[in-house]
Order: sequence, then C-alpha cells, then structure tokens
Amino acid sequence: MKKVLILFSHPTFEKSRANAILVEHVKNKEGVTFHDLYEEYPDFHINVSFEKKLLTEHDVIIWHHPFYWYNCPPLMKQWIDMVLEFNWAYGPNGTALESKTCLNVITTGGTKELYCSEGSNSYTVDEFLRPFEQTANLCLMNYLPPFLVMGTHKLTEEELEAYGNKYSELIDTLQNKKTNSIEHGVT
Repeated sequence: MKKVLILFSHPTFEKSRANAILVEHVKNKEGVTFHDLYEEYPDFHINVSFEKKLLTEHDVIIWHHPFYWYNCPPLMKQWIDMVLEFNWAYGPNGTALESKTCLNVITTGGTKELYCSEGSNSYTVDEFLRPFEQTANLCLMNYLPPFLVMGTHKLTEEELEAYGNKYSELIDTLQNKKTNSIEHGVT
C-alpha cells in the first residue's frame, strides 16, 4: 500500500464546511498522513528538514487547499518555496521526489461555469494550476489532474458528503493502483 501525505493549507479552516467534510473522510485513513500546515506553522517558520523527511517517507503528495486568488494560501506557497530546494527536489542532483505522485485537492466558492473561457474568471482551474503541474514536472513527479469541489457555498450537506466519499475513494485508488491510469478531475 502506498503512503499518502496530505499537505493541508487553509488559514480559516474552522469556517469551511466543505473542507471540514473532506478532511473528516480522509484524515484517519490507514497509510495517510494528514499534515495541517497552518496548525503546524502558525508563525510561518517552516521546519524544512522535517518537511523533507515527510516527503521522502511518502509515495503520494497531495496539495489540499482552497483556491485563493487563483492560487494556494500563502503558507503553502512559502512551503513550496522553502522545502522544494535546488539539488534536493530539482536540479542536477535533485531527485528526492522522482517518480512520486502528486495532485491538488481544491475547493472553490465559484462554480464550474465561472471557471471557463466564457466565465468571469476567463480560465479553467486546470489552467490556473499550471505552476503546480510545472513544479511537479521540475521535481520529476507524476502530476495527476486535480480533485475539485466547486461552488462550495451552494452545495448541500448531502452533496458535500458525496464529495467526501469520492475523496476517500480516490485515496484508496492512489494507495492501491497504478496512478497513471487515474482520471478523477471531479467537479
């Protein structure tokens, strides 16, 4: 069974019913390490050596966060900038993450109709995530399509529970199957 590291970053997690349900479905699963960056580093002082150790101990890396101004929250960006160091994660000698699988799990307040060329956001979420995809490519990781929960403010508790179940099933699939055959971009 592959080990999964969920790097969770939400500065106002206590206000997010969507993320609360998603997290509840996966945080205690066998083989899953749920790592809340805002809980661990409220002062933004990231322990880089600890984070590198976590990364090396896991096969699948999930960047789980709300979509903030078409990106991730600031602590996750700082985590990426500090932890994914040259000649460790990328560069001539940077092979520590080679062949690991990674993906984003994202919640958005906006609906799918807003994230398209005709919508008010002009681009799809996948297009906004190109820097994450390129980061994974640079670090020699296998990047999978994101797991998306969109229009969270309009979803019922039953719909959110269904997304929680799908997220749990995705984790099961990531742990037990070849990841190059996974296509899950749930919306």
